[in-house]
Amino acid sequence: IHHSGWRWIFLGGITALLFGAMATVGIGWVKVKMLPFDNKSEFQVILNMPEGSSLEQTASVAREMAAAIRSEPEVTDYQVYAGVASPYNFNGLVRHYFMRRGANVADIQVNLVSKSERKAQSHDIAKRVRPAVAAIAERYSARVAIAEVPPGPPVLQTLVAEIYGPTEEARLKLADEVKNIFKSTPGVVDVDWYIEADQQKARFVIDKEKAALHGISAATISQTLKIAVDGETVDLLHQPAEKEDVNIRLELPRAAKTTAEELLALRVRSGDANALPEPGSSSSSLVPLRELVTVEHVTVEKSRYHKNLMPVTYVIADVAGVVESPVYAIFKMNEALRKLDTRAFGGSGAELKIHNATMPFSDAEPSMKWDGEWHITIEVFRDLGAAFAACLVLIYVLMVGWFRSFLTPAIVMIAIPFSLVGILPAHGLMGAFFTATSMIGFMAGGGIVVRNSIILVDFIELRLREGMPLAEAVIDAGAVRFRPMLLTAMAVVVGAAVILADPIFQGLAIALMAGEIASLLISRMAVPVLYFMAKRHTHPEAS
Repeated sequence: IHHSGWRWIFLGGITALLFGAMATVGIGWVKVKMLPFDNKSEFQVILNMPEGSSLEQTASVAREMAAAIRSEPEVTDYQVYAGVASPYNFNGLVRHYFMRRGANVADIQVNLVSKSERKAQSHDIAKRVRPAVAAIAERYSARVAIAEVPPGPPVLQTLVAEIYGPTEEARLKLADEVKNIFKSTPGVVDVDWYIEADQQKARFVIDKEKAALHGISAATISQTLKIAVDGETVDLLHQPAEKEDVNIRLELPRAAKTTAEELLALRVRSGDANALPEPGSSSSSLVPLRELVTVEHVTVEKSRYHKNLMPVTYVIADVAGVVESPVYAIFKMNEALRKLDTRAFGGSGAELKIHNATMPFSDAEPSMKWDGEWHITIEVFRDLGAAFAACLVLIYVLMVGWFRSFLTPAIVMIAIPFSLVGILPAHGLMGAFFTATSMIGFMAGGGIVVRNSIILVDFIELRLREGMPLAEAVIDAGAVRFRPMLLTAMAVVVGAAVILADPIFQGLAIALMAGEIASLLISRMAVPVLYFMAKRHTHPEAS
């Protein structure tokens, strides 16, 4: 401690360790994510067949997928919901799964054995079934997604690109380019968009003049067609042994309503007794619908989405396999997105504007906003960082009042970031994501680091008041106060070890344990050295 060269070498060494630890995030050894994957006992398979597919086709494909999933040893049972939505949870509420209805949609609810009876995490099981399910979907030109129960607040999807532009055609064209970039990015799976394919529908147009000549109202014709297509409940069957009444429905056989021609062959009773009989008809009071109705084939209007009063097109995807954090997939895709020529999408030719935490002000120029898990990640880490900064200011003000100095609190608090020397490498060694809970652990550990530094500085000043030279006081503090600091570190390590195996709070445990050990080893030496360098000019014997 008496040689300035060694002091600077020591401080330079621990500073290099700090920057080296932070570099593990930059080089990708430590991955950043909002929350790690949880270990649940269920997941869903969301199937979207091409528009126009029959319910039988959808159910057949869903059963084929379910059979492939059933081969996994951890799967106990499954339930296929064809044409309707499965019972939805909070995740399904946010993703609007409860609105899924139609002949081309199906859900498969998959249940797994208890967590205590299997070694594999539910996320690993979902990754195992994804290739087989995706291969089946590709064979039938369908779109499929594996929906896991999220560990935190649910979002529309892990990766969500909101496309804005001056016209619908421009948005659709840009969304198609974004979707292609999604598909070409390694680790991005379950790519989809909120655009339906063109679908034809038959519209029955009533010739009101002919209907009036036959004494038949348009309402009668509409009701006849509705009953023919959907059926109608005409009465209730009351059974003494049943708790609820049974509906009596009037329906046409399925074989009699598969085409428009079969529906047009239906007859309605004329309300005009003087109506002329149809040629070749045995009854003058029944008129076939083909005489009163014409069929027009039109394209079904597609869904339109708005956000904050601006038209928007959604492109969604998930991440799995290569990099399971959306942060790195987004950084990689941003490089390709910025190379797009906006003139092809109704823009002025400037670089495509990519927004992260804020919405675009206007849709006059084509732009894109990242939403989904990335948006929550930005907000959480930003707010946690701001809260931590405010806490540091309050701690500094409190210590200024205690030590009657502006410099001493800075020496005490300078050891806080050195806990990252242990936190970040520990995450990399254990293969864990640096998550929001890791950030909370770093913040909580900061208070313990400050407490250890205060113990050292307070002991140094106590020895100085007793007349001990500065050099001996700082050395004595590092030696004597090491035991209570070690006991504190051991208590933190033992207390945090119980949550180390939890998939959600593992980051919190790693941050507390590794951060406390690193700060114990570094602050024990760094704080006395920094105090000596700051105060040696006020103590002549130290100089």
